[in-house]
Amino acid sequence: MRKFYWNTLISFSLVALAAMTSQAAAVPALGPSVDGALRSIAEPQRLSSVFEAVAVLTAISLVPSVLIMTTCFLRFVIVLGLLRQALALQQTPPNHVLISLALVLTFFVMAPTINEINEVAVQPYRQNTLKIDEFLPKASVPVRRFLLRQTRKRELAFTIRMARTPIPKNEEEVPFIVLVTAFVLSELKTGFQMGFLLFLPFLVIDLGVSSVLMSLGMMMVPPSMVALPLKILLFIMVDGWALIAQGLVQSVR
Repeated sequence: MRKFYWNTLISFSLVALAAMTSQAAAVPALGPSVDGALRSIAEPQRLSSVFEAVAVLTAISLVPSVLIMTTCFLRFVIVLGLLRQALALQQTPPNHVLISLALVLTFFVMAPTINEINEVAVQPYRQNTLKIDEFLPKASVPVRRFLLRQTRKRELAFTIRMARTPIPKNEEEVPFIVLVTAFVLSELKTGFQMGFLLFLPFLVIDLGVSSVLMSLGMMMVPPSMVALPLKILLFIMVDGWALIAQGLVQSVR
């Protein structure tokens, strides 16, 4: 298996190297003099291509932050982490499994918004029917609509007061940074509320096991040793992972 991964990685590297070599060969050589090189770089078409490449690389580096701040990923990670705490499981499932599950559910929930962004902004830009300065306003409309649906009015009003900005007349006039801040606060609150509700049945099991052990005089037996298999059995019997996934998806309006 390890050899297969290494062969795949080497093959991918060779393909990428060949692609870069072909692109480099397609670029015309610079002039023999420094003045000619500077003149070729200073062409408006070249400058626009360079700026677009820099913008793409910057956007790629900001993808993780954008994913956390403008999607329901934050809510899903909090709920799954609190679920593991309620089950009294330290590292099962591992962190990367919970993050992967939250990421899959996030893409599942955000699919309509992503498709709308692709239709109204990405495809027109690729077909040269949308200018670069119009791309961001068009793409932000579906994102703003999603953020407004998930943001609580109390958090939005609090964020507007905290920013000390004029009260917007409608939702479209809310600054984007204010909206993102209110959305993150709303997601934190919603995630902890859902996690608290998940804690209750497992807390009842812990209290019941502790009471039974105390009544039997088995005070030297750790309650967690008896409660853990009972909580896992309950979680399996009610098909807990399916219920958690369904509840997380349905919690997004």
